[in-house]
This record gives sequence, structure tokens and C-alpha cells, in this order.
Amino acid sequence: MARWRGPGDRRGKDVEVYRITGARQSLEDDVRGRQRRYIIAMLVRTVAVLLTALLWNVSLPLAVCTLALGVALPYIAVVVANAGRENVPSLPSAFVTDAIAPAALPPGPREAREQS
Repeated sequence: MARWRGPGDRRGKDVEVYRITGARQSLEDDVRGRQRRYIIAMLVRTVAVLLTALLWNVSLPLAVCTLALGVALPYIAVVVANAGRENVPSLPSAFVTDAIAPAALPPGPREAREQS
């Protein structure tokens, strides 16, 4: 556990420092992002279907491509929207670890005699 002494901390009190950079996205933000991606995919699908209707007599190959996009996009959008939360390889530790190694203890009486 890391300790930090603030600039106004003259009494020697240590403050616990928490690390939050590895925290997961909140559930509310995750759901909002998935809903946004789904709505955008459905808007793209609507445009593709409208383009299919407009291009059918103008350019048949392009109309078939937009039709394929309009048919495949709902399935892809549902799979992506229901994919769930992101996977976190490991949960972060609650505290920042010390960057400096602890000081080594001096040799005991037995080790001091053996070195002499």
C-alpha cells in the first residue's frame, strides 16, 4: 500500500492513494454505448434499404449490395449490442504499490560473525 504525504500535512499523517486507471466502465455507460451503437447501425440499415429502393432501376449491382447490407446489418447489430461488457484481464489492486524497494535489514549477529 502506498502512502503519500500532502503538502499541508505537517503532522506526519499518511494518506492512502487509490488507483482507478484500470477500473471497468460503469454499467450505465456500457449500456448507453451499446444502445448508441445499435441505433447507429439501424440508421445505416434504413439508409441502405432506402438506397436499394432508389437504385433498383438505376444500378442493379449497387442496389443488390445495399440490399445485402440492409439484410445482414440487423443480425450484426443485435450480436454486437448483446455482446456484454468488456473483459478485463485482471481487476486492479486497490492501492498503488510502492515504487521503491523496502530497505534491507542489517545482517544478524550470526551472519556478521561468518563474514569476519
